[in-house]
Formats: sequence, structure tokens, C-alpha cells
Amino acid sequence: MDDADRRLLTDLFDAAVAAADPARAIARAMPAPPKGRTVVVGCGKGAAQLAAAFDAAWEGDLTGVVVTRYGYATDAGRIRVMEASHPVPDAAGLEASRALMDAVSGLGPDDLVVALICGGGSALLPLPPEGMDLDDERALNEALLASGAPIGVMNAIRKHASRIKGGRLAAAAHPARVVSLVVSDVPGDDPAEVASGPTVPSAVTLEETRALIESYGIDLPEIIRGHLETDAARAPAPGDDVFAGNEVHVVASASISLEAAAARAREAGYDAVILSDAIEGEARDVGQVHAAIAREVAMRGRPFSAPVVILSGGETTVSLRGKGGRGGRNTEFLLSFARAIDGLPGIAALAADTDGIDGSEDNAGAFATGDTAAALRAAGVDPGGALGRNDAWGAFEAVDALFVPGPTGTNVNDFRAILVRAAD
Repeated sequence: MDDADRRLLTDLFDAAVAAADPARAIARAMPAPPKGRTVVVGCGKGAAQLAAAFDAAWEGDLTGVVVTRYGYATDAGRIRVMEASHPVPDAAGLEASRALMDAVSGLGPDDLVVALICGGGSALLPLPPEGMDLDDERALNEALLASGAPIGVMNAIRKHASRIKGGRLAAAAHPARVVSLVVSDVPGDDPAEVASGPTVPSAVTLEETRALIESYGIDLPEIIRGHLETDAARAPAPGDDVFAGNEVHVVASASISLEAAAARAREAGYDAVILSDAIEGEARDVGQVHAAIAREVAMRGRPFSAPVVILSGGETTVSLRGKGGRGGRNTEFLLSFARAIDGLPGIAALAADTDGIDGSEDNAGAFATGDTAAALRAAGVDPGGALGRNDAWGAFEAVDALFVPGPTGTNVNDFRAILVRAAD
């Protein structure tokens, strides 16, 4: 990839991340101080940075605890920061879940709970129903990740198989008022979907969740399936009195970040279009669709005129087909994209997770051009074989095309930028 193209794409990513900066996000929605206590709770990959920003901006007394992924912690002043495993829950996450529940217990109507919620919280807050243990929650999480179901479907199941998700953390804080400040990483920016909504109840009923499980053919552990057949699984409904007076504010989102990236592209002299901030589906399929659009622009000048930067966001999924592969949804998207533009000049792309980590490795995503598939073959990597075994990380590592910015301290989900020039 041309160095100038790589710098431009990186600059667009940086602009998107900056628009979701925790300090800016918090400043936009600071609640008024209460008569009583202020307690801060939170979860997600950017929870520590959000907590640090809130602690710095809050003039009154406060206490609190948040949980983030290992390696993402930072000093948050008066707010305790705990770390746990993501994407597979661990005992530290179980301890953190209990700490958050303890922090909101015993509060009164004059007290305020500020919930700092961002992506990644589902795995960081394991608190299985009575009669189940951490292994059961791990098994549920693994089944959902392997299912290929949309994030909304996975979260609906998590909410009805938990003692903290689906609004239950906010219910435990009653009668205190709860103000949720949410950094959205989900398509459509529904705050009830972010981190499986620990403080925001979902409108998806238990009956609808059961129907979704059957519709998507999700193979759940028997103990989880049995629990979901009982009324004890039912999560609180949005209209329940325990949520009266609570507030929810989406303070950063993919939409805001994509607009910032588009503005930066125009500053650099390129037209910019945003396809959508809510794209879902199989990462490899979404990659093929984006490639088809890029090819049409490069070869026929439609539906956009080159040169142009095409932007999109959302959250794709990966259905596991092979064993031993490494990668995440953004690198899988990009490997499929690279195969579909094989040999076509004038296209350069970056796909990355805005939290700085795509999947289980240390990269946020990768870069690709029309030369990438050929470079892979020259390096001894069959692009189709790598895609078949879900080893997109291994493929891009072989051609030094990984994008490794490190943890960003925020998370508004997938970021995709495709620079298209007219084909020669």
C-alpha cells in the first residue's frame, strides 16, 4: 500500500476515535449533583477512561467501581478500576460483577448512580442465574460467539440468562436514581443493547428470545436452554416502576465517529460518503458487498464518482468454520474484501475495531489493496484457505499489513474506510 494512502486511512481512524474521546463524551452529559451520595459503576473496554474523565469533572464527593478488559486499566481517581477477561468471562469478572451489585445496594431516593457503559461489558459482567456457575456462563458465551447470530440476538439471550444484565443492575439500585452514560458500539445505537444493558431494560421479551433461539438455530448448553424455559429467566420490562425517573444518554456512537472521519476526508480533498453506521451480517459477506461497491466506483463511476472515501460502521459477526485460526471480524471482513478486489488497482482499505483490538490478538484490524491477495500467495498463504479456517490475522501478519494502534480507551464498534480512485 502507498504510504500516503496508509497515512490517510490511519488519520481517518484517528478522527473517528477522537470523536468518541471519553472526556468529550462525559462533558456532553454531566448530571446534576444529588442531595445524597453519588456512586459510579461501569463496564466495558473504555470504562476506565470514562471513569477517569468523570472523576476529573465531578466536583462533589463520589465513590464507585468499574470493570474493564485486562490491559485497559488507567487511574480513575476515586473510582476503583477492576480488570477481567474478554471475550471469555473469568473469575475476575465474576468478582467485578458482585462488586458492582454491592456498590448500588442499600441506596436511597436522594442518591445518584452514574453508570458508565460501553462495549465489551457483556463478557466483563458474568453473573449467572441461581444454580449455575461461571463455567455455564462461559459455555453460553462460547456458544453465542460461534453461532454467527447478530449481536442483538446474542444480547437478548444474555439478558435473560443473567443476574446483572437486562436492567438488573439498575433495578438493584432502586430507589436511587440511575443516569446511564452510554458509548454505543451497537448498530442503531440502542442503549439497551450496549454491554447487554445492565442499567437499561430491553423491550425484547422472554417469549421473543425463545423464538429467536429457534429461528437462528442456536445450539445452547442444556442448562441455559432449560433456564430460558422458566419464568425465572424473565428480565425486567422497560415499564417497571424501578426504572421510573432514570435517564439514559448515548454520549458517543459510530454515527458521530463516522461523521468526524468524513469531515477529515473532505479536509484532505476527497469526497466522502457514509453507507451506514449499522451494518450487520457475516463479516465475509459484508466484505464482498463492500468490494462490489468499490469495484463499481473504480470501474464505472457509480454510484459515487472517484476519488471518494467510502465509510461504514456497525458490528458484523464471524461464524467459526475452522480450528486454529486467529483473527476478528474486521480482519475477516478485509480478507474477504481483498479476495474480491484481487488485481484491481486504485483501491485501498482499512477495517478496524475502534477499541484498538480486533478479536483476541493485539491488532485493531488491517490494511488491504487490490495487490493484497497476490502478496498473500507470494508469501505462501492461500487467501481462500485462510478465510476458510478463520485465520485472517495470520494472513495479514504474513504480509505485514496488520494495523496495531493499541487500546484506544473508547469503543464505537467497527470502522471501515475504503479509498477508491478511478481504475486505469
